[in-house]
Amino acid sequence: MKKYLKTTIISAIPVLVILALFIFTKNNHDTVTAATTVKKTKQEKKPAPKEKPVTREHGLVSPIEALYYEKLEKKSVRCFLCPRKCVLNPGEWGFCRARKNIDGKLYSMSYSNPCAVHVDPIEKKPFSHFLPGTNAFSIAAAGCNLRCVFCQNWEISQARPTETINYKFTPEDIVKLAIKTGSKSIAYTYTEPTNFYEYMLETAKLARKAGVKNVYHSCGYISEEPLRELCVYMDAACIDLKGFSEEFYGDMCGARLAPVLRTLKILKEEGVWLEIVNLVVPTKNDSPKMIKDMCKWIKKNLGPDTPISFSRFHPLHRLKNLPPTPVDTLRKAKKYALECGLNYAYVGNVPGDPDEDTYCPKCARKIIERYGYKILKNDVVDNKCRFCGKKIAGVWGNEQKKKTKTISENNKHD
Repeated sequence: MKKYLKTTIISAIPVLVILALFIFTKNNHDTVTAATTVKKTKQEKKPAPKEKPVTREHGLVSPIEALYYEKLEKKSVRCFLCPRKCVLNPGEWGFCRARKNIDGKLYSMSYSNPCAVHVDPIEKKPFSHFLPGTNAFSIAAAGCNLRCVFCQNWEISQARPTETINYKFTPEDIVKLAIKTGSKSIAYTYTEPTNFYEYMLETAKLARKAGVKNVYHSCGYISEEPLRELCVYMDAACIDLKGFSEEFYGDMCGARLAPVLRTLKILKEEGVWLEIVNLVVPTKNDSPKMIKDMCKWIKKNLGPDTPISFSRFHPLHRLKNLPPTPVDTLRKAKKYALECGLNYAYVGNVPGDPDEDTYCPKCARKIIERYGYKILKNDVVDNKCRFCGKKIAGVWGNEQKKKTKTISENNKHD
């Protein structure tokens, strides 16, 4: 009997081993060995995280301590950001409506709280010679240090950040959004960018690191030191030269002309690409003498390749008693500019007008055709006129890729 049991157990061992191997292999079908094949399992896709909805809030502000000011006695402060040099007691706001003395410190009240955020054609800024046909991620915060009676964005420029409906976008957010929307540049625009200087400066620094261009549209009313710091990160500037007399600036803008002219010279000196806009207001700054004097100053101090756009006025804000600028007046202004020696002059705010196109100053061929903010044709290649090879001033971004040298060519010696 014992012999029989021993024989039975020994004969059953191979069966038990095979059975054990079968069970082990079944329970471990994803184990990879030399004798097994990989069985792919279908993984469930995790739902993508939902993006936070963009919200706006009335009066949303995130104040930070301002740059360019000094503390005075009795908790007063003096701001040095613009030529006004406002002295503010505790609780008082600056002339720009964007800076406030809070308990003896000056605060920028609109940091990271823009009231306008859009993706615009760069032509809307307006730039005629800077990356045509590209988009600019455009932001603005409430306030302005001028009081132009003809302001086109007065609802936000003549308000405090606590009075507008604002977003919450940090400088990092703005750069990410610019990249996400495919914008080649970030534009600080609509109001006066000087009033949200700290926000603009920090965003510009981050944009430069990320390879995104910085441009701004400004009235040019800023002190020299903060302007030069900004120029380190700014690629292009479009400055409103609103007129060419101290009387006009005093009566119509509540400011002075001289600081604006100084700003233009500094931008040119610092190598920032510069364009000028002149809003032509009937009976106020449209005299042939004023326009010619302005164009002669531009040629002498900024160079003949500085583009200028004569923009059409429409009755807005506090200047509704005047008619829109006659188109013929704008065309005459362009004619005066060319006669004074400027190479590039335009008519603005008149979509479809042939004087919004760019012409080569050498061969007179049309090299950029526009309709409003749209580019219909661009014959500037490698910074030159396609037809005659004349170098066209500007930042074009459409340089043709040069042919890569072969190894044998690189090994050639003179």
